[in-house]
Amino acid sequence: MIKVDLSKLAGFIPDDYVAARQEKLAQAAEMLAKHNGPGGDYTGWVALPRDYDREEFARIQAAAEKIRKQSQVLVVIGIGGSYLGARAVVELLTSPNYNLLKKDTPDIYFAGNGLSTDALQELLEIIGDRDFSVNVISKSGTTTEPAVAFRIFKGLLEKKYGKEGARERIYATTDKARGALKGLADAEGYEEFVVPDDVGGRYSVLTAVGLLPIACAGIDIVKLMAGARQAMDELSAGGPENPAWQYAAARHAVYQSGKKVELLACYEPRFRFFAEWWKQLYGESEGKDGKGLFPASVEYNADLHSMGQYIQEGERMLLETVVSFAPKNEYIIPDDAANADGLNFLSGKPLSFVAEKAMRGVILAHVDGGVPNVLLQLPPISETSVGYLIYFFEYVCGLSGYLLEVNPFNQPGVEAYKKNMFALLGKPGYEDMKAALEARL
Repeated sequence: MIKVDLSKLAGFIPDDYVAARQEKLAQAAEMLAKHNGPGGDYTGWVALPRDYDREEFARIQAAAEKIRKQSQVLVVIGIGGSYLGARAVVELLTSPNYNLLKKDTPDIYFAGNGLSTDALQELLEIIGDRDFSVNVISKSGTTTEPAVAFRIFKGLLEKKYGKEGARERIYATTDKARGALKGLADAEGYEEFVVPDDVGGRYSVLTAVGLLPIACAGIDIVKLMAGARQAMDELSAGGPENPAWQYAAARHAVYQSGKKVELLACYEPRFRFFAEWWKQLYGESEGKDGKGLFPASVEYNADLHSMGQYIQEGERMLLETVVSFAPKNEYIIPDDAANADGLNFLSGKPLSFVAEKAMRGVILAHVDGGVPNVLLQLPPISETSVGYLIYFFEYVCGLSGYLLEVNPFNQPGVEAYKKNMFALLGKPGYEDMKAALEARL
Protein backbone atom coordinates (compact mmCIF):
# COMPACT_ATOMS: atom_id res chain seq x y z
CA MET A 1 0.00 0.00 0.00
CA ILE A 2 2.85 2.39 0.74
CA LYS A 3 5.53 3.38 -1.74
CA VAL A 4 8.80 4.72 -0.34
CA ASP A 5 10.62 6.89 -2.89
CA LEU A 6 14.27 7.13 -1.86
CA SER A 7 15.60 8.41 -5.17
CA LYS A 8 16.32 11.87 -3.74
CA LEU A 9 18.86 10.52 -1.26
CA ALA A 10 21.43 9.92 -3.99
CA GLY A 11 24.60 11.88 -3.33
CA PHE A 12 23.82 12.30 0.36
CA ILE A 13 24.49 8.77 1.58
CA PRO A 14 26.23 5.69 0.12
CA ASP A 15 24.24 3.72 -2.44
CA ASP A 16 24.48 0.53 -0.38
CA TYR A 17 22.93 2.01 2.76
CA VAL A 18 20.25 -0.70 2.97
CA ALA A 19 22.58 -3.59 2.24
CA ALA A 20 25.12 -2.26 4.72
CA ARG A 21 22.49 -2.43 7.49
CA GLN A 22 20.74 -5.60 6.40
CA GLU A 23 22.19 -7.76 9.15
CA LYS A 24 21.31 -5.25 11.86
CA LEU A 25 17.83 -4.77 10.38
CA ALA A 26 17.26 -8.52 10.43
CA GLN A 27 18.32 -8.61 14.08
CA ALA A 28 16.03 -5.68 14.89
CA ALA A 29 13.08 -7.32 13.12
CA GLU A 30 13.69 -10.57 14.98
CA MET A 31 13.83 -8.76 18.33
CA LEU A 32 10.52 -7.06 17.57
CA ALA A 33 8.91 -10.33 16.48
CA LYS A 34 10.21 -12.30 19.47
CA HIS A 35 9.86 -9.42 21.97
CA ASN A 36 13.36 -10.07 23.29
CA GLY A 37 15.20 -6.83 22.50
CA PRO A 38 15.69 -3.87 24.83
CA GLY A 39 12.24 -2.88 26.07
CA GLY A 40 10.78 -6.09 24.65
CA ASP A 41 8.14 -6.19 27.37
CA TYR A 42 6.51 -3.22 25.61
CA THR A 43 6.34 -4.62 22.08
CA GLY A 44 2.83 -6.03 22.27
CA TRP A 45 1.84 -3.55 19.56
CA VAL A 46 3.81 -5.57 16.98
CA ALA A 47 1.13 -8.29 16.71
CA LEU A 48 -1.75 -6.17 18.01
CA PRO A 49 -3.60 -5.85 14.66
CA ARG A 50 -3.90 -9.66 14.63
CA ASP A 51 -4.15 -10.49 18.32
CA TYR A 52 -6.26 -7.68 19.77
CA ASP A 53 -8.99 -8.56 22.28
CA ARG A 54 -12.16 -9.08 20.22
CA GLU A 55 -14.42 -9.03 23.26
CA GLU A 56 -13.11 -5.66 24.40
CA PHE A 57 -13.26 -4.40 20.82
CA ALA A 58 -16.99 -5.19 20.75
CA ARG A 59 -17.43 -3.37 24.09
CA ILE A 60 -15.63 -0.35 22.63
CA GLN A 61 -18.07 -0.28 19.73
CA ALA A 62 -21.05 -0.61 22.09
CA ALA A 63 -19.75 2.11 24.41
CA ALA A 64 -19.18 4.44 21.46
CA GLU A 65 -22.77 3.87 20.34
CA LYS A 66 -24.03 4.61 23.85
CA ILE A 67 -22.00 7.82 24.04
CA ARG A 68 -23.28 8.93 20.65
CA LYS A 69 -26.87 8.43 21.78
CA GLN A 70 -26.71 10.09 25.19
CA SER A 71 -24.14 12.87 24.80
CA GLN A 72 -23.61 15.88 22.63
CA VAL A 73 -20.02 16.20 23.83
CA LEU A 74 -17.30 13.71 24.72
CA VAL A 75 -14.40 15.00 26.82
CA VAL A 76 -11.29 12.85 26.38
CA ILE A 77 -8.91 13.31 29.30
CA GLY A 78 -5.31 12.25 28.73
CA ILE A 79 -1.84 13.49 27.89
CA GLY A 80 0.84 12.42 25.42
CA GLY A 81 0.06 9.01 23.95
CA SER A 82 -3.25 9.02 25.80
CA TYR A 83 -4.68 11.66 23.48
CA LEU A 84 -2.43 12.44 20.51
CA GLY A 85 -3.23 9.27 18.56
CA ALA A 86 -6.98 9.63 18.90
CA ARG A 87 -6.93 13.29 17.93
CA ALA A 88 -4.60 12.56 15.03
CA VAL A 89 -6.91 9.92 13.56
CA VAL A 90 -10.13 11.87 14.15
CA GLU A 91 -8.79 14.99 12.43
CA LEU A 92 -7.11 13.13 9.57
CA LEU A 93 -10.19 11.02 8.77
CA THR A 94 -12.81 13.74 9.31
CA SER A 95 -11.50 17.29 9.55
CA PRO A 96 -9.46 19.56 11.82
CA ASN A 97 -12.82 21.33 12.10
CA TYR A 98 -14.59 18.15 13.24
CA ASN A 99 -16.49 19.91 16.01
CA LEU A 100 -17.89 22.44 13.53
CA LEU A 101 -19.24 19.84 11.12
CA LYS A 102 -22.91 18.95 10.83
CA LYS A 103 -22.98 15.38 12.13
CA ASP A 104 -24.80 12.82 14.23
CA THR A 105 -21.78 12.19 16.45
CA PRO A 106 -20.74 14.16 19.55
CA ASP A 107 -18.27 17.00 19.56
CA ILE A 108 -14.97 15.71 20.95
CA TYR A 109 -12.72 17.87 23.10
CA PHE A 110 -9.38 16.90 24.61
CA ALA A 111 -8.53 17.93 28.15
CA GLY A 112 -5.91 17.03 30.71
CA ASN A 113 -3.01 17.69 28.36
CA GLY A 114 -2.07 21.00 29.96
CA LEU A 115 -2.54 23.16 33.04
CA SER A 116 -3.92 26.34 31.47
CA THR A 117 -6.70 27.92 33.51
CA ASP A 118 -7.87 29.91 30.49
CA ALA A 119 -8.10 26.78 28.31
CA LEU A 120 -10.09 24.94 30.95
CA GLN A 121 -12.55 27.79 31.46
CA GLU A 122 -12.99 28.12 27.70
CA LEU A 123 -13.81 24.42 27.39
CA LEU A 124 -16.36 24.63 30.19
CA GLU A 125 -18.02 27.55 28.43
CA ILE A 126 -18.05 25.65 25.12
CA ILE A 127 -19.72 22.62 26.73
CA GLY A 128 -22.23 24.84 28.48
CA ASP A 129 -25.47 23.05 29.34
CA ARG A 130 -25.02 20.31 26.79
CA ASP A 131 -25.07 16.65 27.82
CA PHE A 132 -21.56 15.24 27.99
CA SER A 133 -19.57 12.13 28.82
CA VAL A 134 -15.95 11.65 29.84
CA ASN A 135 -13.33 9.14 28.73
CA VAL A 136 -10.43 9.38 31.18
CA ILE A 137 -7.25 7.68 29.98
CA SER A 138 -4.37 7.04 32.36
CA LYS A 139 -2.33 3.97 33.21
CA SER A 140 -1.78 5.09 36.79
CA GLY A 141 -4.41 7.72 37.41
CA THR A 142 -1.88 9.94 39.18
CA THR A 143 -0.28 11.85 36.28
CA THR A 144 -0.83 15.44 37.34
CA GLU A 145 -2.38 17.03 34.26
CA PRO A 146 -5.07 14.43 33.49
CA ALA A 147 -5.69 13.67 37.19
CA VAL A 148 -6.48 17.33 37.89
CA ALA A 149 -8.73 17.54 34.83
CA PHE A 150 -10.59 14.36 35.78
CA ARG A 151 -11.14 15.61 39.31
CA ILE A 152 -12.79 18.72 37.83
CA PHE A 153 -14.94 16.96 35.20
CA LYS A 154 -15.94 14.15 37.54
CA GLY A 155 -17.24 16.79 39.95
CA LEU A 156 -19.15 18.52 37.16
CA LEU A 157 -20.75 15.26 36.02
CA GLU A 158 -21.81 14.36 39.55
CA LYS A 159 -23.25 17.82 40.12
CA LYS A 160 -25.18 17.69 36.83
CA TYR A 161 -26.37 14.07 36.85
CA GLY A 162 -25.79 12.81 40.41
CA LYS A 163 -23.40 10.00 41.26
CA GLU A 164 -25.57 7.36 39.59
CA GLY A 165 -25.95 9.37 36.40
CA ALA A 166 -22.29 10.29 36.32
CA ARG A 167 -21.36 6.59 36.61
CA GLU A 168 -23.13 5.98 33.30
CA ARG A 169 -21.15 8.76 31.60
CA ILE A 170 -17.60 8.03 32.77
CA TYR A 171 -15.44 5.56 30.87
CA ALA A 172 -12.04 4.71 32.34
CA THR A 173 -9.22 3.42 30.13
CA THR A 174 -6.55 2.30 32.55
CA ASP A 175 -4.45 -0.56 33.89
CA LYS A 176 -6.16 -3.94 34.04
CA ALA A 177 -5.19 -4.67 37.64
CA ARG A 178 -3.67 -1.79 39.58
CA GLY A 179 -3.33 1.96 39.99
CA ALA A 180 -5.35 4.83 41.43
CA LEU A 181 -7.71 5.14 38.45
CA LYS A 182 -8.30 1.38 38.34
CA GLY A 183 -9.19 1.40 42.02
CA LEU A 184 -11.55 4.35 41.61
CA ALA A 185 -13.21 2.84 38.55
CA ASP A 186 -13.79 -0.43 40.40
CA ALA A 187 -15.20 1.36 43.43
CA GLU A 188 -17.48 3.68 41.45
CA GLY A 189 -18.57 1.14 38.82
CA TYR A 190 -17.32 2.97 35.73
CA GLU A 191 -17.10 1.00 32.51
CA GLU A 192 -13.44 0.10 32.08
CA PHE A 193 -11.13 -0.52 29.15
CA VAL A 194 -7.55 -1.72 29.32
CA VAL A 195 -4.25 -0.03 28.61
CA PRO A 196 -2.29 -3.22 27.82
CA ASP A 197 0.76 -3.89 29.97
CA ASP A 198 2.87 -4.64 26.90
CA VAL A 199 1.97 -1.52 24.88
CA GLY A 200 3.52 1.83 25.77
CA GLY A 201 1.47 5.01 25.56
CA ARG A 202 2.93 6.33 22.31
CA TYR A 203 2.21 2.99 20.60
CA SER A 204 -1.32 2.67 22.02
CA VAL A 205 -3.54 4.37 19.44
CA LEU A 206 -4.81 1.01 18.15
CA THR A 207 -5.86 -0.08 21.66
CA ALA A 208 -8.85 1.17 23.64
CA VAL A 209 -6.76 4.28 24.37
CA GLY A 210 -7.38 5.54 20.85
CA LEU A 211 -10.18 3.35 19.57
CA LEU A 212 -12.97 4.53 21.89
CA PRO A 213 -12.70 8.25 21.02
CA ILE A 214 -12.11 7.36 17.36
CA ALA A 215 -15.24 5.18 17.27
CA CYS A 216 -17.26 7.95 18.96
CA ALA A 217 -16.42 10.15 15.96
CA GLY A 218 -18.19 7.64 13.72
CA ILE A 219 -14.97 6.25 12.24
CA ASP A 220 -14.98 2.57 11.22
CA ILE A 221 -12.45 1.04 13.61
CA VAL A 222 -12.81 -2.37 11.95
CA LYS A 223 -11.36 -0.92 8.75
CA LEU A 224 -8.72 0.98 10.74
CA MET A 225 -7.51 -2.28 12.28
CA ALA A 226 -7.68 -4.01 8.91
CA GLY A 227 -5.31 -1.43 7.46
CA ALA A 228 -2.91 -1.98 10.34
CA ARG A 229 -3.17 -5.76 9.86
CA GLN A 230 -2.30 -5.36 6.19
CA ALA A 231 0.79 -3.38 7.18
CA MET A 232 1.73 -5.95 9.80
CA ASP A 233 1.51 -8.78 7.27
CA GLU A 234 3.38 -6.94 4.52
CA LEU A 235 6.14 -5.50 6.71
CA SER A 236 6.88 -8.74 8.55
CA ALA A 237 8.68 -10.09 5.48
CA GLY A 238 12.26 -8.88 5.81
CA GLY A 239 14.72 -7.94 3.13
CA PRO A 240 15.89 -4.93 1.14
CA GLU A 241 12.55 -4.62 -0.67
CA ASN A 242 10.66 -4.11 2.57
CA PRO A 243 9.63 -0.41 2.67
CA ALA A 244 10.02 -0.27 6.47
CA TRP A 245 13.57 -1.57 6.20
CA GLN A 246 14.30 0.94 3.45
CA TYR A 247 13.01 3.91 5.42
CA ALA A 248 14.66 2.85 8.67
CA ALA A 249 17.99 2.32 6.89
CA ALA A 250 17.69 5.68 5.12
CA ARG A 251 16.98 7.56 8.36
CA HIS A 252 19.93 5.88 10.08
CA ALA A 253 22.30 6.54 7.19
CA VAL A 254 21.28 10.18 6.94
CA TYR A 255 21.70 10.57 10.70
CA GLN A 256 25.18 9.06 10.55
CA SER A 257 26.03 11.45 7.71
CA GLY A 258 25.56 14.33 10.18
CA LYS A 259 21.93 15.40 9.79
CA LYS A 260 20.24 16.24 13.08
CA VAL A 261 16.56 16.98 12.31
CA GLU A 262 13.87 15.04 10.48
CA LEU A 263 11.19 17.33 9.10
CA LEU A 264 7.87 15.57 8.42
CA ALA A 265 5.91 17.40 5.74
CA CYS A 266 2.44 16.93 4.30
CA TYR A 267 0.26 18.95 1.96
CA GLU A 268 -2.96 18.12 3.82
CA PRO A 269 -3.96 20.54 6.63
CA ARG A 270 -5.82 17.70 8.36
CA PHE A 271 -2.46 15.92 8.83
CA ARG A 272 -1.29 18.40 11.48
CA PHE A 273 -2.09 16.33 14.57
CA PHE A 274 -0.94 13.14 12.92
CA ALA A 275 2.44 14.86 12.71
CA GLU A 276 2.16 15.71 16.41
CA TRP A 277 1.58 12.03 17.17
CA TRP A 278 4.57 11.12 14.96
CA LYS A 279 6.77 13.61 16.81
CA GLN A 280 6.06 12.00 20.16
CA LEU A 281 6.53 8.52 18.71
CA TYR A 282 9.98 9.24 17.34
CA GLY A 283 11.16 11.83 19.85
CA GLU A 284 10.36 9.73 22.89
CA SER A 285 11.60 6.51 21.28
CA GLU A 286 14.92 7.66 19.81
CA GLY A 287 15.90 10.73 21.81
CA LYS A 288 18.13 9.24 24.48
CA ASP A 289 21.78 8.51 25.21
CA GLY A 290 22.67 11.70 23.32
CA LYS A 291 21.33 10.21 20.08
CA GLY A 292 18.51 10.55 17.57
CA LEU A 293 17.10 12.77 14.86
CA PHE A 294 15.02 15.59 16.32
CA PRO A 295 11.46 15.17 14.94
CA ALA A 296 9.80 18.34 13.65
CA SER A 297 6.94 18.99 11.24
CA VAL A 298 5.71 21.50 8.69
CA GLU A 299 2.39 22.00 6.95
CA TYR A 300 2.77 22.68 3.25
CA ASN A 301 2.02 24.80 1.29
CA ALA A 302 1.52 27.29 4.14
CA ASP A 303 4.90 26.73 5.78
CA LEU A 304 6.72 27.17 2.50
CA HIS A 305 5.97 30.86 2.99
CA SER A 306 7.17 30.91 6.60
CA MET A 307 9.76 28.14 7.01
CA GLY A 308 10.69 27.69 3.38
CA GLN A 309 13.62 30.11 3.44
CA TYR A 310 15.31 28.28 6.32
CA ILE A 311 14.65 24.87 4.80
CA GLN A 312 16.15 26.04 1.51
CA GLU A 313 19.20 27.93 2.76
CA GLY A 314 19.57 27.58 6.53
CA GLU A 315 21.93 25.26 8.38
CA ARG A 316 22.22 21.99 6.46
CA MET A 317 21.07 19.69 9.26
CA LEU A 318 17.73 18.54 7.82
CA LEU A 319 16.24 15.33 6.45
CA GLU A 320 12.83 15.93 4.91
CA THR A 321 10.18 13.20 4.80
CA VAL A 322 7.08 14.03 2.76
CA VAL A 323 3.79 12.13 3.20
CA SER A 324 1.61 12.27 0.08
CA PHE A 325 -1.94 10.92 -0.18
CA ALA A 326 -3.66 10.43 -3.52
CA PRO A 327 -6.70 12.74 -3.83
CA LYS A 328 -10.18 11.37 -3.17
CA ASN A 329 -11.87 13.66 -5.68
CA GLU A 330 -11.02 16.14 -8.39
CA TYR A 331 -11.73 19.86 -8.67
CA ILE A 332 -11.21 21.48 -12.07
CA ILE A 333 -9.69 24.95 -12.15
CA PRO A 334 -12.06 27.30 -14.01
CA ASP A 335 -11.17 29.66 -16.85
CA ASP A 336 -11.21 33.44 -16.31
CA ALA A 337 -11.90 35.52 -19.39
CA ALA A 338 -9.95 38.49 -18.03
CA ASN A 339 -7.01 36.32 -16.92
CA ALA A 340 -6.07 39.03 -14.42
CA ASP A 341 -4.01 36.63 -12.38
CA GLY A 342 -2.25 35.19 -15.44
CA LEU A 343 -3.25 31.65 -14.48
CA ASN A 344 -5.32 30.66 -17.51
CA PHE A 345 -2.53 28.26 -18.44
CA LEU A 346 -3.97 26.16 -15.59
CA SER A 347 -7.59 26.39 -16.78
CA GLY A 348 -9.24 22.99 -17.12
CA LYS A 349 -6.58 21.21 -15.07
CA PRO A 350 -7.40 19.35 -11.85
CA LEU A 351 -6.27 21.09 -8.66
CA SER A 352 -4.53 17.82 -7.73
CA PHE A 353 -2.35 18.19 -10.83
CA VAL A 354 -1.18 21.59 -9.64
CA ALA A 355 -0.58 20.23 -6.13
CA GLU A 356 1.47 17.31 -7.45
CA LYS A 357 3.70 19.55 -9.57
CA ALA A 358 4.12 21.98 -6.69
CA MET A 359 5.19 19.13 -4.39
CA ARG A 360 7.66 17.79 -6.95
CA GLY A 361 9.09 21.26 -7.51
CA VAL A 362 9.57 21.77 -3.80
CA ILE A 363 11.31 18.42 -3.41
CA LEU A 364 13.74 19.22 -6.23
CA ALA A 365 14.45 22.69 -4.84
CA HIS A 366 15.14 21.35 -1.35
CA VAL A 367 17.36 18.57 -2.66
CA ASP A 368 19.30 21.10 -4.72
CA GLY A 369 19.60 23.15 -1.54
CA GLY A 370 21.22 20.28 0.32
CA VAL A 371 18.23 18.65 2.01
CA PRO A 372 17.93 14.87 1.41
CA ASN A 373 14.35 13.85 0.80
CA VAL A 374 12.14 10.79 1.34
CA LEU A 375 8.68 10.60 -0.23
CA LEU A 376 6.03 8.31 1.29
CA GLN A 377 3.14 7.82 -1.15
CA LEU A 378 -0.21 6.39 -0.07
CA PRO A 379 -3.71 5.87 -1.51
CA PRO A 380 -6.45 8.38 -0.62
CA ILE A 381 -7.07 9.06 3.05
CA SER A 382 -9.31 6.33 4.47
CA GLU A 383 -9.56 4.19 7.58
CA THR A 384 -7.52 1.50 5.81
CA SER A 385 -4.70 3.75 4.60
CA VAL A 386 -4.48 5.56 7.95
CA GLY A 387 -4.36 2.26 9.87
CA TYR A 388 -1.60 1.14 7.55
CA LEU A 389 0.38 4.34 8.04
CA ILE A 390 0.10 4.15 11.84
CA TYR A 391 1.59 0.68 11.88
CA PHE A 392 4.23 1.57 9.29
CA PHE A 393 5.53 4.46 11.40
CA GLU A 394 5.42 2.37 14.60
CA TYR A 395 7.32 -0.51 13.00
CA VAL A 396 9.94 1.76 11.43
CA CYS A 397 10.36 3.44 14.82
CA GLY A 398 11.10 0.12 16.48
CA LEU A 399 13.62 -0.81 13.79
CA SER A 400 15.22 2.64 13.93
CA GLY A 401 15.63 2.55 17.70
CA TYR A 402 17.45 -0.75 17.53
CA LEU A 403 19.66 0.52 14.70
CA LEU A 404 20.61 3.42 16.99
CA GLU A 405 21.27 0.90 19.77
CA VAL A 406 18.87 2.55 22.20
CA ASN A 407 15.81 1.18 23.96
CA PRO A 408 12.97 2.61 21.85
CA PHE A 409 10.33 1.68 24.40
CA ASN A 410 11.36 3.56 27.55
CA GLN A 411 11.41 7.28 28.35
CA PRO A 412 13.60 7.87 31.41
CA GLY A 413 14.12 11.54 30.59
CA VAL A 414 10.41 12.30 30.91
CA GLU A 415 10.55 11.56 34.63
CA ALA A 416 12.99 14.42 35.37
CA TYR A 417 10.46 17.22 34.96
CA LYS A 418 7.81 15.27 36.87
CA LYS A 419 10.04 14.94 39.92
CA ASN A 420 10.81 18.67 39.88
CA MET A 421 7.14 19.53 39.50
CA PHE A 422 6.09 17.24 42.35
CA ALA A 423 8.75 18.75 44.60
CA LEU A 424 7.81 22.36 43.82
CA LEU A 425 4.13 21.58 44.31
CA GLY A 426 4.86 20.17 47.76
CA LYS A 427 3.98 16.54 47.13
CA PRO A 428 4.71 14.46 50.28
CA GLY A 429 8.05 12.69 50.08
CA TYR A 430 9.76 15.43 48.06
CA GLU A 431 10.50 17.85 50.91
CA ASP A 432 14.32 17.80 50.64
CA MET A 433 14.20 18.13 46.88
CA LYS A 434 11.74 21.02 47.20
CA ALA A 435 14.12 23.10 49.27
CA ALA A 436 17.03 22.47 46.92
CA LEU A 437 15.00 23.41 43.83
CA GLU A 438 13.54 26.54 45.39
CA ALA A 439 17.05 27.72 46.24
CA ARG A 440 17.83 27.64 42.52
CA LEU A 441 14.76 29.60 41.38
